[in-house]
Amino acid sequence: MLKRIARVLLRYFIKGMLVVVPLGAACLLIYWAVSGLDKALNLSDILVINPKTGKPVYVPGLGILSVIVLILIAGILVTNVITDPIKHWFYRWLNRLPLFKFLYFSIKDLTEAFVGDEKKFNEPVLVDMNGNGVKKIGFLTQKDLTAINLPGQVAVYFPWSYSFAGQVVVVDTDKVKPLDMKAADAMKFVISGGVSGIH
Repeated sequence: MLKRIARVLLRYFIKGMLVVVPLGAACLLIYWAVSGLDKALNLSDILVINPKTGKPVYVPGLGILSVIVLILIAGILVTNVITDPIKHWFYRWLNRLPLFKFLYFSIKDLTEAFVGDEKKFNEPVLVDMNGNGVKKIGFLTQKDLTAINLPGQVAVYFPWSYSFAGQVVVVDTDKVKPLDMKAADAMKFVISGGVSGIH
């Protein structure tokens, strides 16, 4: 009788853990990222002073709010105010700072790949790696590499499981097969190590 009760309780515990652990980990990760960003960018302890004590006051959330407002203002300016001559001047200025230019355009291209008008990670593909049945799921990022003297080849990005890192591999076009699944599901499938993302 006690063994049966213990087995039932253990089964309930495992089922509860399957709900609580991912939920708790996701909430903790989001809280850690948001609070870390807020603390790093929050200027309230410099700008806001308590009149009674004369000491700085930390206002939670002000850092995130400042970033959101800054991004909105930048979007409005880029869309309505900044003209092509200003952009050309900015890019000429960037050319004088090779390291900053490299970092700027790398981050810009990566950001545009996820949220820009021309999203790059929206074509999941299956790549035959060695002809022996080993295949990898990736995302087609460049369909034509003739500009770098690689005709008939494409660039495929392979994200790593349980990581947001990955690698770009150049493969023959005939080894790449489009996948009949949503890009978000393919990314989730790869990052989760193949345990989620298939419906």
